[in-house]
Amino acid sequence: MILVTGANGQVGSEIKYLASAYPFEFIYAGSADLDITNNDAVFEFFNKHEITQVINCAAYTAVDKAEEDKEKATAVNVQGVMHLAQACTLRNIPLVHISTDYVYHNSQNTPFIEGDETNPQGVYAATKLEGEEVIKKIHPRTMIIRTSWVYSTFGNNFVKTMLRLGSDRDELSVIFDQIGSPTYARDLAKGILDILHMLAQGDVSDTAFNTTYHYSNEGVCSWYDFAKAIFELRAIECKVSPIVTAQYPTPAKRPPFSLLNKAKIKNAFGLEIPYWRDSLKAMLEHL
Repeated sequence: MILVTGANGQVGSEIKYLASAYPFEFIYAGSADLDITNNDAVFEFFNKHEITQVINCAAYTAVDKAEEDKEKATAVNVQGVMHLAQACTLRNIPLVHISTDYVYHNSQNTPFIEGDETNPQGVYAATKLEGEEVIKKIHPRTMIIRTSWVYSTFGNNFVKTMLRLGSDRDELSVIFDQIGSPTYARDLAKGILDILHMLAQGDVSDTAFNTTYHYSNEGVCSWYDFAKAIFELRAIECKVSPIVTAQYPTPAKRPPFSLLNKAKIKNAFGLEIPYWRDSLKAMLEHL
């Protein structure tokens, strides 16, 4: 049985959507079902259910709010991750943990590979990296997947915000000097489930599983380009003006460039990763 934590978030919801296509049993846990920050609650939950694999989608992701709420961000992104890793270690079961491109905040202008230097800025980024480091120390059977700019048919995200604002306004200003690649959560969910299926069938070894990977859709864009594509595909007549980050200050700093190189995960598992505009079109058709 696969435990999916953070099951009501974007990736967790997409896993639910795709689950019937895979020969697994799932148990879904939102924060109301399982408080991962409570060590006793985690161990009680694992003792109650016959869990064989874990996909941890749970995270404190309110990037700006985290600057004022470091205690809660740390509780979820570090301590909660530690509790899950400890429970998985006791049962020697695989853990997939989702992390973020925010761990990179350098002057680099070529796509990041997994071994590049990390330099998190802000509480969210720092706690996500600390969570990764805790897992590595505790539980070797862990796959860490760093992803970026996640959106979905479920939950709140940039795409839905642009659709709402574009319908209400004649003009918007969107940042053009932050560069990366969007990730359709359904593509990421499918990639994770495909990998777990390969692992269950013995098609891949723990050696390939137990490391850090990148996953985002193929291609590159700015938030400005992303917004323009959303309006184009939905035929929304809203003028989009490019602005620099300094014109839209936020409590937490965003990486100026966080394009992820996906060669490692593609080579290890034979994954085909869709181009970001194709995935955006698919998502908009599902809405």
